[in-house]
Amino acid sequence: MENAAEVMEALFNAALVIMIVATMFSAGLSTTLSALGKVFKNVWLLVLTLIVAFVLRPLVGWGLAEVFALATPIYISMLLLAACPGAPLGAKFVMTAKGDLTTGASLQVLMAAIGSITFPIVANFMIGTAGLGDDISLPVADLIITVAFLQLVPFVAGICVRHWTPDTALKWNPPVTQVSTYSLLIVIVLALLGSWQTMLGLFGSWALLAQALFVIIMVALGYFLSRGGKSTRKATAMIEPGSNAGPVFAAIAIAFNNDPEILGITTALIFVQIILGTVIASWFGKGEEGESAETPAEGELAEAAPA
Repeated sequence: MENAAEVMEALFNAALVIMIVATMFSAGLSTTLSALGKVFKNVWLLVLTLIVAFVLRPLVGWGLAEVFALATPIYISMLLLAACPGAPLGAKFVMTAKGDLTTGASLQVLMAAIGSITFPIVANFMIGTAGLGDDISLPVADLIITVAFLQLVPFVAGICVRHWTPDTALKWNPPVTQVSTYSLLIVIVLALLGSWQTMLGLFGSWALLAQALFVIIMVALGYFLSRGGKSTRKATAMIEPGSNAGPVFAAIAIAFNNDPEILGITTALIFVQIILGTVIASWFGKGEEGESAETPAEGELAEAAPA
């Protein structure tokens, strides 16, 4: 049994690294400098989006964990997810909601890149301040180095390929995106196999309701604390609720030695984000045609959203 557990942990860690690298490389291949430039020119939109993602989002997750008096493993999972914005799935939500995909995808990858640095610091501060135990903390320096290296290097490499050889980027992006999607599925399946009993146990707790409220609140904050038309607001709304799973799973591996309880809880809460996010995005996009004036031009952001 110990050998089987070691094999599963090794497979999980390998799939996790592949997923993080492929996701961010695909994000870079999908992102043009002109698209990022447009986002930076809209200063108020950028500032509001980053405030929601990096200030209000952690506070919402922390507040809900306190209000529902969640057990320590659930509390930790809530804080880790709340501290890590920029889920690639956010751009998929924007597409479903028929929002401004160029703005949504550009802001999403920017949030993921910034989160590479801020995630360990913010998560460790909240976990330490919440008083969950003297022995519970994150190795901030190790996580910053690991997460930043695994996310920023492939992201910058992807942008360089897209800028210098656009045809190559468009050719590479579909298979890289598939690698990202399949490796994420492998990570989730392995997490399920090791933690399914923990996940079933959540149905007797407040964890799922707390995470559902987190998603709803973040969508509302992203929509109302924004600038621009309805399409832009839908974009900023739908990139906010999802958590960038790669760094979160990396933190669980490094700081908690892939603790099955925290791993299972985190996986279940990510499922809540995916399911409820899809429902809300579908409601946003119901009966509407995409607004061509705010959707990306061909060749500008052809594969805007890695899975």
